[in-house]
Amino acid sequence: MRKIFLSFCGLVAMHTIVLAQGSFVKENYTKFDTTITMRDGIKLYTVIYMPKDESQSYPFLMERTPYSAGPYGANNYPRSLGPNENLMKEKYIFVYQDVRGRYMSEGTNLEVTPYIANKKSKADVDESSDTYDTVDWLIKNIKNNNGRVGLAGISYPGFYATACLPGAHPAIKAVSPQAPVTDEFIGDDANHNGAFFLLDNFSFMNFFDMERNGPVKDYDKPLFNAGSRDAYKFYLQMGTIKNTNSAKYYNNKSVIWNEYLQHDTYDAYWKARNIRTHLKNISTPTLVVGGWFDAEDLFGALHTYEAIEKQSAKNNNRLVMGPWTHGAWAGGDWSKFATHEFGSNTSKYFQDSLETTFFNFYLKDKGSFTASEATVFETGSNQWKSYPAWPPKNEAPVVYYFNDNNTLSLQKTNTPNSFDEYISDPAKPVPYTNGTFGRRNNEYMAEDQRFAAVRPDVVVFETEELTEDLTLSGRINADLFVSITGTDADFIVKLIDVLPDTTATPKGSPRGFSMAGYQRLVRAEVMRGKFRNSYEKPEAFVPNKISEVKFDLNDVAHTFKKGHKIMVQVQSSWFPLVDRNPQKFMRIPDATEKDFQKASIRIYHDAVNASKIVLPVLKN
Repeated sequence: MRKIFLSFCGLVAMHTIVLAQGSFVKENYTKFDTTITMRDGIKLYTVIYMPKDESQSYPFLMERTPYSAGPYGANNYPRSLGPNENLMKEKYIFVYQDVRGRYMSEGTNLEVTPYIANKKSKADVDESSDTYDTVDWLIKNIKNNNGRVGLAGISYPGFYATACLPGAHPAIKAVSPQAPVTDEFIGDDANHNGAFFLLDNFSFMNFFDMERNGPVKDYDKPLFNAGSRDAYKFYLQMGTIKNTNSAKYYNNKSVIWNEYLQHDTYDAYWKARNIRTHLKNISTPTLVVGGWFDAEDLFGALHTYEAIEKQSAKNNNRLVMGPWTHGAWAGGDWSKFATHEFGSNTSKYFQDSLETTFFNFYLKDKGSFTASEATVFETGSNQWKSYPAWPPKNEAPVVYYFNDNNTLSLQKTNTPNSFDEYISDPAKPVPYTNGTFGRRNNEYMAEDQRFAAVRPDVVVFETEELTEDLTLSGRINADLFVSITGTDADFIVKLIDVLPDTTATPKGSPRGFSMAGYQRLVRAEVMRGKFRNSYEKPEAFVPNKISEVKFDLNDVAHTFKKGHKIMVQVQSSWFPLVDRNPQKFMRIPDATEKDFQKASIRIYHDAVNASKIVLPVLKN
């Protein structure tokens, strides 16, 4: 089950498969398992790999994880160690630890453990204190160490890396949060702008939040058995979110699932789990890593970097963003994705030129680390770019207005009371992807959107062919003026690169597939309309009254090439990626089938109510 769980969620651990004797790890490292006692008496299971060569001292490189520090046992070795092969061969003292309440560690696991800023007793524990206590023990008890510690992790382990930064142990000299879970109501994993990400979380929590009675080497079974080759059909037939707690599914057995459903606004539960507010006065060298096609924690990487920059005047903080899905930078060849051809192995570049040099320099005083403030891969032009700041200082907002006749223009329309209208029907939601998939289609973030453009419940706005290249570098903002016949609605805005009709189709493509006129998704985001003015205090729409709905889309680094077109699509469902909005102002986890209703939605684009998208254009 662990393999299924990790594969489905796209999570990349630092180490994976147990091999027979004679592997590089076994030949070069001595392994031992131990427990380390935290300040409150809880013991955390820790697996340590020490270089057999004792002619020099070594730094520690640690991952703290909820996904198992195994393989467990002195004679069981993994295939590899560390974030990449280079670092394994460089030799570090590698440490893996089961976080509190997971696998072989004692205690209770909390969802994205809140940080306690003012600890008053030994009972006040969090991931920062657990990391501190672990590091302190390692430095004092493991021989042949040089007194320096680095941490890295992807996804949830990325959060644990971030969480060590506030109140960090002085021995921590380098940290790399990679696709870190950061704020699960605003933009990571659980919710985006208050809209619940159903598809991923329903499957994930079934395998993650299983019951255990004390430390275990593996969890016995998921909470329920459910699955389908057609996720769209499966979730539509399931019905409401309320039905997820029926006897057939969660049946109130998942603590975290119940917390998700209970906390449907940005209340104290979610605010306590927003690590960004605690990333103040961070001076530890930090390398934040993310992927432009990360369907889970793109927000986390960008906003972790941003929080440190804004709240830490004397930081040593860098950002790397590549053309990767969740954790793909830790894998092998990543020279293409979906219909993108990048022209080089981008993951190898990251591992060789950035990650390895970062840890070697700060933990071993080896070589130099001269990476720019921001190293980003620019899609469209397919090249790495280096900037002294992110977003780049020569980026400027350029407004593209929605206009009559489905056009997108630098000028407002002069037509009074101009709008496009569609019917949003929760019984027939717009699919997030084209085709039949049992699990999330990992390519949806770069997918052809022609399947959506032809639907009557999707409105489209498009520029003329560009007469020169246009490069975007930074955050996008959608500013909609809308009216609805109901009292709530979702708004999904998609930015799309339309390829010319002369684009050649690669040989070996599926029958009927054509790249001519391909509508390649660049960025998309959802806003649950009732949160348009406040995440804490949702507001109902007044039926048929024009309201402004304004929200950010995550950053991009993309060049629209000469001859291409810029397209924007707007719709009100994105299913089953996002749960259905009943289009009635209410607590959606309490909604029954009768609460779901059709709504007529207007997107206005006139001189007064000028819906638009603001693009971060890079100026020469």
